[in-house]
Amino acid sequence: MLLIEKKRGVGAGNLIGPGGKLEPGERPAEAGIREVREETGVRIHDLELVGVLEFVFGEEPFMRPHVFVAREFSGTPRESDEGIPEWHDVDALPYDRMWDDDRYWFPYMLAGEPFRARFRFDADGDRMLAGEVETDVEFPSPPRPE
Repeated sequence: MLLIEKKRGVGAGNLIGPGGKLEPGERPAEAGIREVREETGVRIHDLELVGVLEFVFGEEPFMRPHVFVAREFSGTPRESDEGIPEWHDVDALPYDRMWDDDRYWFPYMLAGEPFRARFRFDADGDRMLAGEVETDVEFPSPPRPE
């Protein structure tokens, strides 16, 4: 599994999946393809939506990322301003270097089981306070990016 060691911003120093924010008019799958290419140099293909996360820091909603899995890719990972890419065996993920919530939802993602999850952290985002994962969900097939 390709993860990046985040260099800056929220979660700097943690291993995370590549990704980022939507640009105006962009669909989540399109943003995922663009962000992975920008952050790693890798072009991903055939995305599958497997999850939607919601993060709350303190009492404020922070972000709501979509989780995609891509099993096909081309290119060689390279370092970017955002992070340093690292390959990891899915059976030995370094959860101690990742966000606390990852250990709760990554197994569903890796199994391809659709899920929705909500996690609450302290106001600084340093400590997870609560979390829940719902697995009885279905996602519509999104239109393919052009």
